[in-house]
Formats: sequence, structure tokens, C-alpha cells
Amino acid sequence: MPENPTDVRLDVQLGRLRLANPIMVASGTFGYAREMAGLVDLKRLGGIVPKTITQQPRAGNPPQRTVETAAGMLNSIGLDNDGVEAFIARQLPYLAALGPAVIVSIAGKSSEEFVQLAQRLQQSDGIDAVELNVSCPNVSGGTDFGADPSLCEQVVASVRRACSYPILAKLTPNVTNVAEIARAAEAAGADALSLVNTCLGMAVDWRRRRPVLGNVLGGLSGPAIKPIALRIVYQVARAVKIPLVGIGGIASIDDAMEFFVAGASAVQIGTANFYDPTATMRILDALPDALVELGARSVKEVVGTIGK
Repeated sequence: MPENPTDVRLDVQLGRLRLANPIMVASGTFGYAREMAGLVDLKRLGGIVPKTITQQPRAGNPPQRTVETAAGMLNSIGLDNDGVEAFIARQLPYLAALGPAVIVSIAGKSSEEFVQLAQRLQQSDGIDAVELNVSCPNVSGGTDFGADPSLCEQVVASVRRACSYPILAKLTPNVTNVAEIARAAEAAGADALSLVNTCLGMAVDWRRRRPVLGNVLGGLSGPAIKPIALRIVYQVARAVKIPLVGIGGIASIDDAMEFFVAGASAVQIGTANFYDPTATMRILDALPDALVELGARSVKEVVGTIGK
């Protein structure tokens, strides 16, 4: 049993993707990292998943785009971004120079768009992996690939053939059987699964008798969805053999450890970045002691050990 936290190994393996530690930031919550440079020691992160990019620039959804809830937030951003060419020219050089793994999140309206994005990224240096956003609830057609096993398998397999980068498939909680979708992504060649994207929700202004969000519906994130995300990680860990990345309401070392024990090999911090940008650093600082408390010499030793 390790007695010194400095003896604990924090590196993790997500299929072909190696991370120096399991603490990442989630897409859409960290911008392109520049905004956080004065608040977070970026080089210490295990991985950075920048804002999702699409083939062409997107203006996103009409305002209002965000609403604070009792235990989190609703967002309906709609994948607002400048497109893949602007990302490669303006954002990727900065991200690649930071040190942590760069996992580029991509989204398309068709399997062909996903493939074209992957092929374009294949021509660029500084990328460590690709995360397929097949689960955004805020765009038309955005969740089709993550809600149908055959469509999910098709898009993952197509991207797998189009590029050599490790692939993470980010799945939606807004389905009856997530494990079925997870098995399809695994069969298609995904290196790991990101669990989960936001839960579909709504906010109403009853005095004006209208929805608060300009797009009516949005994605719920934050502490409110943590029990859902934990449940899905637990279920999917028993359905597939590839590694899992836990996402949903993680803001403390206790939250992160719960996901590891439930079956996640790494975690992404999302909504917490908005109200406590230092959350990732606090969790990373506390991780060695938490592992020592369980008598573990590495993160891998505690993954999926619930009930053992």
C-alpha cells in the first residue's frame, strides 16, 4: 500500500490515447483555452477538449442561450463556431503548444460531414484525438447519430477509416438504452466513450407564457445530472470493454472519485468551469491523496471497483 502520494501514478490510457493524468476539460465549457490561461495552469491538465467545430462557420441559436437552474444550467448555444479552417489557423497552434493532449470535438449533419472534418484534421499537426459529438441536443440532426445504434456505428466506422487519430464517441443520455449505443460505437472502432452529453430540458417564463430559451429546449448540465451520468457510466462499463470518460456535474475530488469507482478511466470537468475555473486544479491536487486513501498505486487500480 502506498504511503506517499508522490508515489502514485496518475497517467491513464484511453485506448491508443495516453493522458498524463485523468483530469480534462469538457467541450463548450473552456472555450479554446486562451480565456482560462490566467486562471488555470493549463499545462497541468490531462487533456483539453475545445469547443466543438463544424465544417462551415455556425452562428448558433437565437438568444437567450443560457439559463441558470436550481442545480446547474441550461444551454442552447447551438454549436456556435468559426468552422474548421479558422480553428486550424487560429486556435490549434496555441492549443498544441500547451502540452496536454488536444482532443478536437467535431460535429456534422451527416456521416459525410464527419468524415470530411476528420480528413481535414488528419492533415494537421498537434492533434492527439478526435471526439465525435454525436449527441448535441441543441441542433437539428445533432442527436440522430447518438440515438440510433446503426447510425452511431456508421459514423464512428466512417471516421475510423478516414483518420488515424484515436476516437472518442460522446454519447447522449437522452435515449432509453445507452449501453446499446455504446456497444455499437465500440464495434465500429471507438477507442473510448465520453459519457455523457447534456440532458434535454426546458425553462418557462410563466408570466409571459413563453419559453426562456430562444431555441425553446436546451441541454441541462451541472450537479443536477451527476446521478444520471454516474448511472450511465456504471451501466456502460458493464456493457463494453473500451475505456470510459465520465462527464456530468463533476466539481470536486469526491465527484471525480465516484466516477472512477463507477467505471470511468478519466473525467471531463464542464459546467464547474463557469463558476469555479480552478476546479480542475483542486481536483488534480487532491487526486493522489484520494488514491492513497483507497490503497491504490494508480488511477487504473480504482476504475470500476464499485462493490469490490
